Amino acid sequence: MKPESHAVETIYSGRIFDVRIDGFREGEREYTREIVVHKGGAVIVPVFDDGTVALVRQYRHAVGEHLLEIPAGMLDDGEDPMAAAIRELEEEIGVRAAHVEKLTELLPSPGYLTEKMYLFIATGLTEVGQNLDHDEDLTVERYSFRELNTMIRDGRIVDAKTMVGVMLANERLSAHSNS
Repeated sequence: MKPESHAVETIYSGRIFDVRIDGFREGEREYTREIVVHKGGAVIVPVFDDGTVALVRQYRHAVGEHLLEIPAGMLDDGEDPMAAAIRELEEEIGVRAAHVEKLTELLPSPGYLTEKMYLFIATGLTEVGQNLDHDEDLTVERYSFRELNTMIRDGRIVDAKTMVGVMLANERLSAHSNS
């Protein structure tokens, strides 16, 4: 049985997320949960014709280090996730894709975060030049799937969406080449 929500209080409203406290009742028991409310994100794995994947290396202040990640961005209000993924691909990597296919949806941390990420793969890439947002400072790096799998195993890639994206994109491309 699902707990009954009886109180919701937004305690912070920000540009990227809000924070609320939700009160619940489950039988005689009452409790609260802190919830981070996020609009969701679009994530895309850009695979070039030579089989390499483009990732971005950027500083993530929350963890205090530069991370290697697949391109991703927050959804604008009412924005189609595929359109957002295509936008991020062009902005961050500087390519346009002939083919974009949805791989999955994932919940990065459902214990306290409402964010849903929509994960895509992009192929048939054509260079168009980066168009970074004013607050983005990143570099593009390309690796083979074999290199990426090694980097995941040895801890050089620690970002969860990147791990899932690399795994599913590799699986999808392998399935297509075997059919």
